[in-house]
Parts: sequence; C-alpha cells; structure tokens
Amino acid sequence: MANAIGIDIGGTKIAGAVVDDLGVIVRSERVPTPKDPLELEDAVVAMIGSFRAAEAAGATLAVGVAAAGFIDAAQSTVYYAPNIAWRNEPFREKLEARTGGTVVVDNDANAAGWAEFRFGAGRLVSDMVMLTIGTGVGGAIVSGDRLFRGGFGAGAELGHLRVVPGGIACGCGQHGCIEQYGSGRALLRMANEIADAGGIGQTLARVRKERGRLHGSDVGALIQDGDPGALAALRQLGHWLGEASASLAAVLDPQRFVFGGGVASAGELLLEPIRESFFDHLPARGFHPEPDFVIAELVNDAGVVGAADLARVWVAEHS
Repeated sequence: MANAIGIDIGGTKIAGAVVDDLGVIVRSERVPTPKDPLELEDAVVAMIGSFRAAEAAGATLAVGVAAAGFIDAAQSTVYYAPNIAWRNEPFREKLEARTGGTVVVDNDANAAGWAEFRFGAGRLVSDMVMLTIGTGVGGAIVSGDRLFRGGFGAGAELGHLRVVPGGIACGCGQHGCIEQYGSGRALLRMANEIADAGGIGQTLARVRKERGRLHGSDVGALIQDGDPGALAALRQLGHWLGEASASLAAVLDPQRFVFGGGVASAGELLLEPIRESFFDHLPARGFHPEPDFVIAELVNDAGVVGAADLARVWVAEHS
C-alpha cells in the first residue's frame, strides 16, 4: 500500500495529508477545529472523503488519526482528550462506520515521534526518545524499532515525569512535572523572572513594557539576537530537560534524544545546556553509553506523516 491518509487534530486546526510510503506528502488540507465533538467528527469524515475522491478510482486508503490525550492500546478508543469533550470515545469505530475503511487512532506525540523515527532525525537508530517542547511537553518512545504505548496505551506521557518533588503545580494534578520546567510556558515564566531581576534582564523588561507582556515570539527573537537574559532563560530550560533526559536514559537507554516543538527552533543553543545537564546527572557517567542529541526534522508535518505511517503499519501487521 503506497499511500495512506494522516490526520492530526490540534486545538485550533485539523491538518490532513495523503502520504506515500517514503513519508512524502502528496496532497494536504487544513480546516479549523470545531469546538463541538460531532462537528469535529463530521470535519474529519469530510476530509477523508476529499482525499479518497482525489485518489485513483476505487482506492480506499487506510487512515491514521492523531489527537492529544490517552488512547487505548488497540489504537481505537480515546480514554480522555484535554481539548475535546471526549471521554471513552469509540472514535475509530465511529469513523470506520462512516467511511467504510480502516482507521487507527493514536496519541499526537506518538505520531510525531514515529514520523521522526521513520523518516526524520531518528531514522538511523532502533531506540529513540522524542521530547516535544511546545506550550507543554509531549513525548514518544521507540524501543527496538517499536513504538512504546504501555499496557493500557497511555504510556510515554513524558511531560509528567516529576523532576522537582513538591514543585510547581501541573495541570495533571501533580507537582513538579517536567512540563512545568521544560516547556514553552516555563520558558516565558523564567524570562519574566529574569526581567524582574534587572541586570541581564533589562532588554526582556523593556520589551515586556512595550508589548504589555512577553510573548513566546519575543523571547525567541531575543534568543536569536543573543540577548543575555533570554539566553539565560533558555539555559535554565535546557538544564531541566537535560536532567529529565538523564532519568529517562537510566530506564530506556536510547541511542538518540530528539527535541521538537517551537522551542527547539533554537537548535544548538538549546541542545548545549541539555547535554551539559544530562552528563552532569547521568548515572555511572564514564561507563554508561552516551546517546546523541538532535533537533527534529519534520517540524509541522510530523503529526500527519506519522499518523499515516502508523495506519500503514497497522494494515501490514493485520493483513
């Protein structure tokens, strides 16, 4: 099966694409994400129909759907979605009934990580951990060439690895998760703290005053300009990500860590403090094999490419 459909349901948009078996996007569409779950389902069904209509006559392409939340191990039921009113939603069953073809559903970070493993920054290794640094922190694990989902399908929630016992409250209900120290939201908090302190934070403070508040794009631009305050915030962020990665390495022993998401656009400026902190916290350093650290390659296309390929894999394994 050369082509498959990948659909990535985000908080503001639904991105879809027909993807070939080399991970190349053949055609794509984007529509706003409806707030109502029934309208969202209609939008996904319409997108699938549009893609199939554009393919060769009679072709029924397998569909992979990626969404944030807990998905069961059968790639079928959404236990819980943070941005959609889904609770134990049999989304795969509903889509298959309406489209007449094979559909698989997976976590969005799993889909992005799988895309990087198959076609991007992780394609030359068998064991990989991906951390997606956006508003929160997403994660994906590939072990022995297989995507790790856990016994119930809700594994690899790496953003909720606890790095600070009793630390900052997290939206998951716990305290001290890496999401509160290694995300884009955390970077903004650190930048504001540095702005409040004066000194190297003077430029951050000035921009904040001019703009009313600091935005992620402001901090990103100052990082690229080499502003010492913004770089200090990024180094704090990298420290926590490196410490979390060292804990993950002790359990998973990956050959490669891949970092994606908007903050990863800082490239080596982010990777350098991550590496330093990782090696400072790696158990048995000097005797433990050392992974490498790279930036994700597929950027905004990872979700749809990974979802399509996961559908292709499911069909291959069940035919």
